[in-house]
Amino acid sequence: TRKDYAAMKLTLYLLVGSAFILIGIIATFVYANNLGIRSFDIQTLSTIEYSSSFQKFAFFLMLIGFGILVPMWPFHTWSPDGHVAAPTAVSMLHAGVLMKLGGYGIIRAGVFLFPEGAKYWVPLIAVISIANVVYGAMVAMAQKDLKFVIGYSSVSHMGYVLLGIASLNFEGIDGAVAQMFAHGIMTALFFTLIGNIYHQAHTREIDRFGGLIHQMPRVAIGFIIAGFASLGLPGLNNFVAEFLIFLGSHDEPRKLFSIIPFKAISIMAILGIVITAAYILKVVQSTFLGPRKEEWDHLEDAKGVEMIPIVMLAGVLIFFGLFPSPLIDLIHSGAMSLMGKISDIGMIMGGF
Repeated sequence: TRKDYAAMKLTLYLLVGSAFILIGIIATFVYANNLGIRSFDIQTLSTIEYSSSFQKFAFFLMLIGFGILVPMWPFHTWSPDGHVAAPTAVSMLHAGVLMKLGGYGIIRAGVFLFPEGAKYWVPLIAVISIANVVYGAMVAMAQKDLKFVIGYSSVSHMGYVLLGIASLNFEGIDGAVAQMFAHGIMTALFFTLIGNIYHQAHTREIDRFGGLIHQMPRVAIGFIIAGFASLGLPGLNNFVAEFLIFLGSHDEPRKLFSIIPFKAISIMAILGIVITAAYILKVVQSTFLGPRKEEWDHLEDAKGVEMIPIVMLAGVLIFFGLFPSPLIDLIHSGAMSLMGKISDIGMIMGGF
């Protein structure tokens, strides 16, 4: 069955990712142990001067291991399958927590411990981020199932997180962490609304719907808010995050492979927003707008307890979209020690 397939695929992918992370952690411990430091404490390990070759090796392990969690192209296919097979609550946790552990791990265990290794692998991260953004958006556009659309949309949006990390500057890192927060809230909102529809309609096929705004106005409004957040509309949390990421990647003076300006990468990433607008507006139009269909007259709008997650999640998107300072200040204070380590090693250019 689809659920068995998705469960096995997810288990195998995450097992391989965990193996890479474990090898990286053990290698770091052995390196520290040879210097007389027996500790797994990340603050203690961050004080060690690792050799350049070890940093490149260890960061690559962390990048692949945590990158599978992100999910990073081409290791992304477990994520949409997992979203579709899982019940609504698990999909919300999957998007809001599990995927964010990947981005957090790359920043915390990768960039923080091995900044020189991070700078070396920047070209690879930047290229993969564009693959995530554009490929994820184009595949999402071709989907017929609501959950698959949001699943591949998540692959695309997490590409912006990788782009922010690749820029290795304050704006980029702040934007990457803010994007993880915003995407988690937005995707959880999408999944609770899709779950509400599926629970009653027993289908998620976009082509079968139409005019649901007549039967489910509150669900439709929630979906439109999440859709606008997805395409980075000003006034919503995702706009703030994506703006910071584009600012960071556009201001980065370095060149990838000594020929491609970082500005070109940020311009290519903006293409992802255009494609996102195309498929999100298409889904909203096909599912909720248009003439009323009598076959869906039995559907009931969200009410009572069902409104709690919708109102809370939409409220968070709007609040931090209008007042981003509390969130960005919190993220910025955490990024300061990280940026201190990156600036300490100077402008070592990434390359192969």
